[in-house]
Amino acid sequence: MVKLFQLQNFAVGAGLAKSEALVAAVLGSLFFGTALTVTGWLGVLVGTVAVFLLSTQGGLKGLSFKTLLLGLGCGSAFALTSLWVREASLVLGLPFPHRAAWVLLLVILLQTLLLLAWLLIKDKETLKKLWQRPKLTLAISISSCLGSIGWFSAMSLTAVPYVKTLGQVEVFFMMLISSLWLKQRVKVKDMGGLVLIALAAVLVLWG
Repeated sequence: MVKLFQLQNFAVGAGLAKSEALVAAVLGSLFFGTALTVTGWLGVLVGTVAVFLLSTQGGLKGLSFKTLLLGLGCGSAFALTSLWVREASLVLGLPFPHRAAWVLLLVILLQTLLLLAWLLIKDKETLKKLWQRPKLTLAISISSCLGSIGWFSAMSLTAVPYVKTLGQVEVFFMMLISSLWLKQRVKVKDMGGLVLIALAAVLVLWG
């Protein structure tokens, strides 16, 4: 996902990375015993189309094979992580929300250690820059942690594809901030995508 930031057609790649809801539905049904209703499947598909519609600026023009692989690879990795997180929380057999909290703690600890090791070996300069901006680093860390708490708690309660599809409402808030704070205009195409996201959320809740 970080590599996608370095590409010119990042928006398309990010849209492909958001295919995680659809990938989670397929892999969950095949290997994790996830059972979705017809309405649920429809909601997942509509949500996937909506996010991709919002992410593409000029259609599929200029989409490179590298971006395609990175985007779909991200979506698949995120989907598998979410499915395994749910499995881990169910295996613990603890009451909610303790099972989600323990899995979250272990995952964040592992991620932190791996990233620190990588930066120490490959990019010490980034660690120095993070240290020089403690307020920004702390704000990002706290907001990210709160988001993870929400994701992990939800995934311990219900099927991952439902959580991922409903979670796509984040795009609405991103566009709201973009419009109100950054003063960026919302295009007609974007409005259509937002309507589809709302429809997907309704279908998922109904399913």
